[in-house]
Amino acid sequence: MTDSPDLIEISMLEALGDIAADEWDACAAPETADGGRPRDPFTTHRFLSALERSGSVGRGTGWTPRHLVARKDGRVMAVMPLYAKSHSQGEYIFDHGWADALERAGGDYYPKLQSAVPFTPATGRRFLTRPGDEAAGLSALTQALVRVASDNALSSAHITFCTEAEAIAGEAMGLLRRTTQQYHWLNRGYPDFQAFLDDLSSRKRKAIRKERERAQAFGGTIRALTGDEIEPAHWDAFWAFYQDTGSRKWGRPYLTRAAFAEFHATLRDDILMVLAERDGRPVAGALNFIGRDTLYGRYWGCTEDHPFLHFECCYYRAIDWALAQGLSRVEAGAQGEHKLARGYLPVATHSLHWIAEPAFRKAVARYLDAERSATDDEIEVLTAYGPFRRGGPADRPDETD
Repeated sequence: MTDSPDLIEISMLEALGDIAADEWDACAAPETADGGRPRDPFTTHRFLSALERSGSVGRGTGWTPRHLVARKDGRVMAVMPLYAKSHSQGEYIFDHGWADALERAGGDYYPKLQSAVPFTPATGRRFLTRPGDEAAGLSALTQALVRVASDNALSSAHITFCTEAEAIAGEAMGLLRRTTQQYHWLNRGYPDFQAFLDDLSSRKRKAIRKERERAQAFGGTIRALTGDEIEPAHWDAFWAFYQDTGSRKWGRPYLTRAAFAEFHATLRDDILMVLAERDGRPVAGALNFIGRDTLYGRYWGCTEDHPFLHFECCYYRAIDWALAQGLSRVEAGAQGEHKLARGYLPVATHSLHWIAEPAFRKAVARYLDAERSATDDEIEVLTAYGPFRRGGPADRPDETD
């Protein structure tokens, strides 16, 4: 299809292999031109391709790739990771209630379109544009997304875990804006973990020290591995951890075993694996992805239960590593009010939604207005009851924004 006023051509890809990695990443991670890390590892060609090549998305998964590409004068100016969805699993911004309501009214909610990183509740750009093409690219991708959904008589299109700036711009173009929340750890210029602890109330500081002491007394050692330090045997162990967690949380794991092989082959320099080992074998682990300024906690699992080992591997070791690398933030994934006591504060997350049926759209809009207000209030209350002493981060501007 072509947007004639701006001579922008839109095409749809059924596989990321149909576009060159450098063309995609010129939009998804233009900052890597300096040789550094991508700001967001999850929208890179190699990450999304790993999901496709491993069979974690695609035929039979309910995540069918339908990526959008915008070209101007033959040059790729903007791209969007996009999937046709036959369910709402693996999204972490929940619309099951919307699906139930529409289907009770005689409509078909599925299939729908979803611009997201599958199984990854991490904030990042979804309108991926070359520098200088931001406004035109966002406009072209938004119009194309709505047109594809409308032309195919789909119920809806969703853009989840987008940036706040994208949410504001999308709302101005007529999309519905939704606000939810997660818990993130923010580095306020701490030189080390002790400086972070000094920002906490005395009671919370003592509680974290005791948790770390008990966790580290599990009878083994804890190692943080990245790059070539991660060996194939470590992935074998982590697959066992992941299967255990997946079977309890989701019924079956979202990722295939082949996904971890793909991660090792193409992404290990962007991965931090924290392994707890006892008697020479891994018994628990946490998997993180490394961005330019942010460490993203993604998966945890274990074959042995030890007190507070989860908190040590997932939260405290992540903070340790982020501090050592000078990172500004740790995102610890979806949900979990228990993160608040460990220094992870509530922050707003954003999504955009297009609903085809007018009456249903109005109902969803009313719901989102009320939800935004409730979420804002919840963030304010939770932050006030956080672990920081008066004069700590809750009372200071976010210097990382």
